[in-house]
Amino acid sequence: IPYSSSFSQDTETAFPGYYSVFLDEPQVKVELTTLDRTAYHKYKFQSDSNQSVILDLGFAINWDSPTDTQITIESSTLISGYRYSTGWAKNQKVFFVAEFSKQLQQHVLFENHKSIKSNKVNGKNTSAQFYFDKHTGEEVELKISLSSVSIDNAKQNLAEGKPDFDKVNAKAVSNWNNELSGIRITTPRDSLKTIFYTALYHTKLSPVVFSDSNGEFRLPNDSISKTKHTTYSTLSLWDTFRAQQPLLTITNPDRVSDIINCMLAYYKVAESLPVWTLYGNETNTMTGFHSIPVIVEAYLKGITGFDAEEAFQAMKTTMMQDARGLEAYKNNKFIPYTATDESVTMTLEYAYNDWCVAMMAKALGKQDDYDYFLDRSMAFEKIFDKKTGFMRGRKEEANSWREPFDPKHSNHRTNTDYTEGNAWQHSWFVLHQPKKLIELHGGKTAFNQKLEQLFSESSEITGNHISADISGLIGQYAHGNEPSHHIAYLFNKSGQPWRTQFWVREILNTQYSTQPDGLSGNEDAGQMSAWYVFSSIGLYPFNPASATYEIGSPLFEESRLELQNGNSFLIKAINVSEKNKYIQSATLDGKEFNSTSISHKKILEGGQLIFVMEDQPNKEWGTSKRTED
Repeated sequence: IPYSSSFSQDTETAFPGYYSVFLDEPQVKVELTTLDRTAYHKYKFQSDSNQSVILDLGFAINWDSPTDTQITIESSTLISGYRYSTGWAKNQKVFFVAEFSKQLQQHVLFENHKSIKSNKVNGKNTSAQFYFDKHTGEEVELKISLSSVSIDNAKQNLAEGKPDFDKVNAKAVSNWNNELSGIRITTPRDSLKTIFYTALYHTKLSPVVFSDSNGEFRLPNDSISKTKHTTYSTLSLWDTFRAQQPLLTITNPDRVSDIINCMLAYYKVAESLPVWTLYGNETNTMTGFHSIPVIVEAYLKGITGFDAEEAFQAMKTTMMQDARGLEAYKNNKFIPYTATDESVTMTLEYAYNDWCVAMMAKALGKQDDYDYFLDRSMAFEKIFDKKTGFMRGRKEEANSWREPFDPKHSNHRTNTDYTEGNAWQHSWFVLHQPKKLIELHGGKTAFNQKLEQLFSESSEITGNHISADISGLIGQYAHGNEPSHHIAYLFNKSGQPWRTQFWVREILNTQYSTQPDGLSGNEDAGQMSAWYVFSSIGLYPFNPASATYEIGSPLFEESRLELQNGNSFLIKAINVSEKNKYIQSATLDGKEFNSTSISHKKILEGGQLIFVMEDQPNKEWGTSKRTED
């Protein structure tokens, strides 16, 4: 029987570590908070009303479907069970244990929608209703923990002591205040503070802790492993390698090494680094192998705690396999559209992955590997059509482009050369060789004209099955999806940093707000918000594995990075305002600074980067020759 309750958003309260809502039918105030592995619930019922809680393990949304579930009444205050399901994660096993603050007065168990008189129920769809004595107080609290391994591990994960919601909530709020204090901003505009700290909060919600308190976790092959490190899942790497993971290298570098160790644990089973890991399952969702830039970025930024040689071999083995279009990529030095869908995006992303492997090989003194993968990283040249100025699908033969061609055309995931986008959005993904990309367009003047056209072109998207992920359009620039996120910073590479400053501000101002629809696209595990966090303080990891940051246009008077090594790095913007978006001059630790990039190493050393902002561009600032190009 369907069950639900209406509620008013006016009764909702949410802040980091806490959520509450008032349910109209029946009238119950619900409060939720959590620690690392134990969640706490508090239900406040109306005086003299019946008190009950429903658990439904058969409920499913999206692709998820239960395959086997179980509920056991272990005592008058303790229940346990499990839920196996299939969907995006093909083999999802969740074990749980829950402890109530009140003794159960009565319970009803259901197996495949039929009432069962027992203390244990098992089946594809199980559910239960628990009743409590209304004469012993209006509140019922519970604490619940999960495990991917076993009910026994869930019990070990369960925090000790009777449920004490208010005490735990205070601890949760304190934990989040500590997490969010790593970057401190100064601005007179309260709305900007709201957007910024909401964004920073979002960037820390994933990856999620997956290992139990004893270090055990379930691997993709259903075996159980144990580690001294914290293991994570929800690795949305196609999205997060761009800015969310780089942000963690500043705010939580210890977490980065743990993430890499868990990716290596998954590699040992699959003999391939993760693509998109959900609840310990490889979903193979999206293109490329972007665990590779995450590893290389960490190594080149000096993050330790993982075996660099093991990581290199994992990267090399991953990129030398035949799966996911790599056989055609190796044979042709690009992927023909006749070999697989999304061939352009895959070619571009594998080229970047190869460059990252080459940089790691160079750092480890592996000259032959460096030469080989550096050569492969030029694959983007083979799919650039100089006549149209776009990256295009082609056959094995030179200049045998897919026809007809419409750069605005989108077809979602099948019979397409682009992943969740079109030629306008994907043709700029050459993070490792922007200078060569500019040359392919015929030089800086032609390149800048094309780049400006991206933002001024009509926002029409053509096709019969347009990808819903194309959103947040400014011209053909689509901020609502990740392939566009680096593009505004390309003007830094092409000698017009003031246009980077202009367009970054335009994106900050138009694509983020304090409203419920304050993001222009899917949050994608923190990437959408990480773009805001970085860009609003004036930095962006254009090429994460380069261990440098591009400079844009800071929004705040001050942004102070409180680093884990004890240093702090201050970014100050004098005269900054909504109109004063252009950098006139800058100093770094009191010395003139005339570069549009800054190294991660310099930020870790601490110091002060001070900008003077005005409402007109200074076309001389930041245009001197860039040594890294």
